[in-house]
Amino acid sequence: MRNLQGRLDLCSINTATLGHREPLSRTIDRIARAGFGAIAPWRHEAENADIAQIARQIKALGLTVSGYCRSTYLPAATQAQFTANIEANKAALRDAATLGARCFVMVVGGLPEGSRDLHAARTQVTDGIAQLLGTARECGVPLALEPLHPMYAADRAVLNTLAQALEICEAVDPGCSGFLGVAIDAYHCWWDPDLYASIESAGRTGRILAYHACDWLRETRDLLLDRGMMGDGVIDLPALRGGVERAGYEGPIEVEIFSKENWWRRDPDEVLQVCAQRLQTIC
Repeated sequence: MRNLQGRLDLCSINTATLGHREPLSRTIDRIARAGFGAIAPWRHEAENADIAQIARQIKALGLTVSGYCRSTYLPAATQAQFTANIEANKAALRDAATLGARCFVMVVGGLPEGSRDLHAARTQVTDGIAQLLGTARECGVPLALEPLHPMYAADRAVLNTLAQALEICEAVDPGCSGFLGVAIDAYHCWWDPDLYASIESAGRTGRILAYHACDWLRETRDLLLDRGMMGDGVIDLPALRGGVERAGYEGPIEVEIFSKENWWRRDPDEVLQVCAQRLQTIC
């Protein structure tokens, strides 16, 4: 496992960690000034700015883009809406290419409004990924399927385990072209009894595209907006990163924390300082 002590260049900050409280250009400056090597911006931030200028700023400051967050949800109640969702993701992939992103993070979406058909939603996800793979190749930006904790199956992601994500990868992209893989997020995957077997499988097929670090608080107050800072919760983060890196992952360790009542209320530079300390001592 890589030693992160003194190696913030191996680490990335997902901009959600700072709560989207400032213009993206200012957030980029903060992250670079704090010594991190990479950044993961969110679409609503980038799309409200000049994408080309943001790309130039990131490059000028010596940062790379560990991932671009996130996809438009895929499942839809009508064919017209499904097609619109595909087109929105194609446009986002082109922006990801402009930013030089290592991957485009796919949070696939939950059940369409009024639906109880989980199988149909998952089928739409597989079909949608298949339709996006060609654009990913054209843009040079891999699709990173991110399984979310099962509590989000209804509204955010019908893709809930790493094994499910790998099944889609093999169905859509047998043999691994290099443009379809997985993002492993500690918050969403830590509970999975088959996690380490799935990580090994993902490594054998070269599909690990991103790793996201945070923690699960024992007394979580909000299942979306109360993630823990690394070391404040129950996840064995060294073991998890060790498994991911033994499987062959050599990319940035990306911090992604949603914390409305705690970290998003703190000074951004303080948050970055704590992230840096925990990455080097806890993760």
